[in-house]
Amino acid sequence: MTLPGTPARPFGAVLTAMVTPMTTAGEIDLEAAATLARRLVAEGNDGLVLSGTTGEAPATHAPEKAALVRTVVDAVGDRAAVLTGAGSNDTAHAVRMAEQAAEAGADGLLVVSPYYSRPTQEGLYRHFATVADATELPVMLYDIPGRAGVRIAPATYERIAAHPHVVATKDATGDLTDVPALRAATGLAWYSGDDTLLLPFLAHGATGIVSVSAHVVGGAFAEVVRRFDAGDHAGALEVFTTTLPVVAAINGAGAQAVMTKAALEVLGVLGNRELRLPNVSATDADVDAVRAALVAGGVLDAAPALP
Repeated sequence: MTLPGTPARPFGAVLTAMVTPMTTAGEIDLEAAATLARRLVAEGNDGLVLSGTTGEAPATHAPEKAALVRTVVDAVGDRAAVLTGAGSNDTAHAVRMAEQAAEAGADGLLVVSPYYSRPTQEGLYRHFATVADATELPVMLYDIPGRAGVRIAPATYERIAAHPHVVATKDATGDLTDVPALRAATGLAWYSGDDTLLLPFLAHGATGIVSVSAHVVGGAFAEVVRRFDAGDHAGALEVFTTTLPVVAAINGAGAQAVMTKAALEVLGVLGNRELRLPNVSATDADVDAVRAALVAGGVLDAAPALP
């Protein structure tokens, strides 16, 4: 059961930053993507975010991204919001991505801070505004200074929040200090971009999460949010604690796409763990570690002992 979208939760509460399934030949596997998308929604995800970092966006191409959007939108219908990345350090490129996403039927855009370029705050504002102007789709900003090299300043948040298409942000700064004040000043829906910080972000007034671990524990995260909303904070913590082995295994090494595909292969959701360079597939030792975490988290039954 998903949590319905509202003005305070424009894309719902629990969204998965979805991997992009590949064939063993390295082609995008659209059939597997549709199957995965339907599974994620059935397990409690309100939304799916395609072609982000976990979706290997830098290694996929425009026609592939558009085909992926069409496939997933067709697969989930109106049961979940489908956002797609329009992220580039070339603003004109990001605009083209946004336009193609709208044509393909996406419900919204995830627009990351331009990486590597390290623009000024004025440059950040103009980049976001230009991409947001390109379509009528609602926009979720993505603040991730660890990858982008620049953080969205409070004054920039306040400026860009005035844009009618900018409705939310994915906050992967790891810093909750300014979240309550920024929410009040901007009116944006705040989504945690860090699986380990779901509860602290909710306590600071956040809307929900854009998660990698929700590939595996999306239902548990949805239950965490429901319990928190109901005032059962102890119960929310209890449920969240059960997810920690999986969260650590998928996120701990910083190779989320790699470990997520390994987990999905172990669970039989994907037939392989293929990625495109510069990412490489999980080793057998990595897979063993992920399998152990899935067992510890109650997601996978332990193998029976040998006689």
